Amino acid sequence: MSRSARSVIARASGATVAVSRLWPGRADRLIIAPHDLRTADATRAAEIYAGRFVFAGKIVTCHGRSIFDLEPPSEDWEVALLGFGWLRHLRAADTALTRANARSLVDDWISNPTRKRPLERRPDVLARRVISLLSQAPLVLGDTDGKFYRKYLRGLTREIRYLRYAMLDIADGVPRLQVLIALCYASLCLANQAGHIRSATRRLSDELQRQIMPDGGHISRNPGALVELLSDLLPLRQTFAARNIAPPAALLNAIDRMMPMLRFFRHGDGSFALFNGMSNAPSDLVATLLAYDDTHGVPMANMPHTGFQRLDAGATTVIMDTGPPPPPNVSQEAHAGCLSFELSSGPSRIVVNCGMPATGRDNWRSFARSTAAHSTLTFHDTSSCQFIELSAMKRLLQGAPVVSGPVNVESYREAVADGDLLTASHDGYLARFGVIHRRVLMISQDGGRLDGEDTVSPAPGGRIKGGESDFALRFHLHPAVKASRLSDARGVMLVLPSRDVWTFEALDDKVDLEDSVFLSGNDGPRRTAQIVIRQDSRNTSSVRWSFVRSSANAAATNARRAARREPELPLA
Repeated sequence: MSRSARSVIARASGATVAVSRLWPGRADRLIIAPHDLRTADATRAAEIYAGRFVFAGKIVTCHGRSIFDLEPPSEDWEVALLGFGWLRHLRAADTALTRANARSLVDDWISNPTRKRPLERRPDVLARRVISLLSQAPLVLGDTDGKFYRKYLRGLTREIRYLRYAMLDIADGVPRLQVLIALCYASLCLANQAGHIRSATRRLSDELQRQIMPDGGHISRNPGALVELLSDLLPLRQTFAARNIAPPAALLNAIDRMMPMLRFFRHGDGSFALFNGMSNAPSDLVATLLAYDDTHGVPMANMPHTGFQRLDAGATTVIMDTGPPPPPNVSQEAHAGCLSFELSSGPSRIVVNCGMPATGRDNWRSFARSTAAHSTLTFHDTSSCQFIELSAMKRLLQGAPVVSGPVNVESYREAVADGDLLTASHDGYLARFGVIHRRVLMISQDGGRLDGEDTVSPAPGGRIKGGESDFALRFHLHPAVKASRLSDARGVMLVLPSRDVWTFEALDDKVDLEDSVFLSGNDGPRRTAQIVIRQDSRNTSSVRWSFVRSSANAAATNARRAARREPELPLA
């Protein structure tokens, strides 16, 4: 924290307050405010001052009433409001007016502790609010008096007390880590908390060791968890240093492992591969996080503990899911996307998974989690994982965890004369249909060609069950890709935003071009296309296909377009 921010807090801490029974000793001072890495937009301060609160694509106007008394238009909107992250926008404006506005809104909240809002005590929302109130303390306490300072501190310690009680009933995974991170912040930022620092540090260390895999991935297998957690863990490391307290080894080790994993999931345009609930990640926040990476190394090729593989050749990148679903207790957002992959060329994504929208996730969750929403093989229109369906069980388990799916997922890669070869298989369809899905990918040394073969076959000594033998192979395309089916119905021409041209071909099979949806766009779901090949394993058990970058320029492309009587591309 800057010297000016520390002086603001110091000026505001002239008197003591009554001590909560939760905090032994004197807890009458805020001694540091953690840094907030999340992006702030000063222009949004004017909207908030005018009483317009825009969160998660919804707008609520106060019209002179308390924003906390109004009916929320959606759960996502309410989560954003009650997390108080919007205080960073007021701080970015940094005027006397916005400071007064921030104080007024916080005062409104802490002056009415008996408000009953459905989500205010949800552990992850409560953790977000505590971190926001700590990190934005310089904004709220600037130009204030001791009376408001004491009131602020009482409200803050009340929230921390609720947060400690929330540990008794909290979902596993990221929410549990968020609560422990918030409690660690609280012990570091308040005075006279040596005992709480030790206990909070120990509990956080244990949870980091459990949830962060040896290769740096999160136990949920969601790349978005890395962005969310690093946004809090990096400032926490700084806060330990600012207090002249050695950060726990588990925290340092977790950050060191997570940073390379962050690079692993990135495509050439800086976006993240869409696996297991990943949505659109703010590019400016990701850039901020990566600025803390001292290694700046090339992404690793194999993440065996989390279960992903990456192929890089020239400007081409392939990222593939080669792992089983996560444990049931952290699988509420996991997808049935085993052996799905994403393909990008330079700054252009070509093949993607549908992903998840940033807001309104409930409307899309069932589809987005299905195998059909991923660029992989679907057998008999059935997902490779099964999820809890009963509403009562969903409420009890706080979501719809995976109840069955691939158990044995194998992958093997080797360097061959013409490039890199990746072979993987999963048994997600074995119990129901008696088949195993095997996928082989080979990328050329220059990245100009990706060959693949997908096979469904009975287990050794077994046979296909139930007489069902149809399967479909899907390749969802990024909305920026312009796709045209070739006249022979055996291929699709793909024109990228960079004007590079790729061709998809499956010479032995009919290729269809169908509608799809890209859920992870900046502006919400967008219509796109998918390449689909349908087959029956009784006729053929394997499909061979390829993506090939055109070696010629637009002139060669025009020859193909002329054959279909389409407009020519302008020549460079």
